[in-house]
Amino acid sequence: MKKNDEFELEITGMTAEGSGVGHVDGMAVFAANTAVGDKILAHAIKVKKNYAVAKAMEIITPSADRIEADCPVFNRCGGCVYRHISYEAELKIKWQRVDDVFRRIAGMPLNICEIIGSEKTAYYRNKAQLPVGKDKNGNTKIGFYSSRTHNIIDCGCCMLQPEKFSEIANTVKSWIDENNISVYNEETHKGLVRHIYIRASENCEEILVCIVINGNRLPHADLLKDKLSALGVTGLCLNINKGKTNVVLGKEMISLWGRDRIEDTLCGTRFEISPHSFYQVNRAQAERLYSLAAEYANLNENTILLDMYCGVGTIGLSMAKNVKQLIGVEIVPDAVENAKKNAAKNGIENARFICGDAAVAAAQLEKEGIKPDVIILDPPRKGCDEALIKTVVKMNPKRIVYISCDPATLARDCAIFAELGYTVPEKDGKHLVTPVDMFPRTAHCECALVLTEGD
Repeated sequence: MKKNDEFELEITGMTAEGSGVGHVDGMAVFAANTAVGDKILAHAIKVKKNYAVAKAMEIITPSADRIEADCPVFNRCGGCVYRHISYEAELKIKWQRVDDVFRRIAGMPLNICEIIGSEKTAYYRNKAQLPVGKDKNGNTKIGFYSSRTHNIIDCGCCMLQPEKFSEIANTVKSWIDENNISVYNEETHKGLVRHIYIRASENCEEILVCIVINGNRLPHADLLKDKLSALGVTGLCLNINKGKTNVVLGKEMISLWGRDRIEDTLCGTRFEISPHSFYQVNRAQAERLYSLAAEYANLNENTILLDMYCGVGTIGLSMAKNVKQLIGVEIVPDAVENAKKNAAKNGIENARFICGDAAVAAAQLEKEGIKPDVIILDPPRKGCDEALIKTVVKMNPKRIVYISCDPATLARDCAIFAELGYTVPEKDGKHLVTPVDMFPRTAHCECALVLTEGD
């Protein structure tokens, strides 16, 4: 096979990133925006020694899973990968991915539980990070990056986020154009407005808008405030980010008008959320995920619960009423302070928070003679490092509840836990591993499981 070759290709599987995969003469060929069962006319755009990447020029025979994509920029935007197949087919793909990584990476052929799908597959996100740029004709564009690039696809209405977010983005765009405000250029590192960052509570009852700039001040901020307040926005902030970086938010946050944070209720607990705070973007599915985690934790009034990546306390505080003591551990000082405030806000008096890493927390608890019964792990996408896993095992908890946004690193870590004596138990013929679809129409899949010592 050579670049620019054209050939027929049958799609027989899906990658973790959401591309279809087929085989030609034993070589894997990947094609975006295809579905299992498609027969396509493929055009090779990249050919390597062991694989090729192709573009679907024509759908010769469509998959039974295919539906009409409901977004005009779906084929160009990098946000969604599954708008062209039924939601039932998407859930099967995500369940299969979790099953595959446990077999392939962990060497664990588990009988995993059915995936928990989302009741809402559109307009579910409570956060948006929208890059701002110019097209080749000098027109302002606000939207999402095209897949594997930093080319901004202008999107007036995204199906993943509330319609109010699109109204806000279009309002900011008109404000930029009307006041001749410059926008950021990554190549030259010049221009002012870099991103629009939006957070909202349930049903957009509270909305915080943050303008991320490559500078120190925002001209015509009062005009923007007037436009946004007319849309029901409750706060406007300015974030200073002058770095040559892909990180969206800089460290300095300035409140320009209204409240500089929002409040939301999750699992019956009220949380204060600032722009830097971690908070699940799909609130309804987060409640299902945390309820599942509580079920796996099997808590009672004598339980000492240790939340190892507590952030602002969302998971642990939602379970605090069912335990003797909650101990949260977080390495970010601001998050620890937010967690303490959230505990006080909800009248939770059996919680304490330690600022430090796992080793620091373990040493402090050992010195105090405290042994956690249940440990919750909710690490970032990279998962847990081996030193943390060994620290957790050394504390000898009865149960470890692991929540992961990357099934591959979850499977890798579970293999390490298994070597140290902690494995996934069974109930009613199923291993207690449950995929949860937090991000419909995207390739991402959350997962929760429980580990216990012994078989």
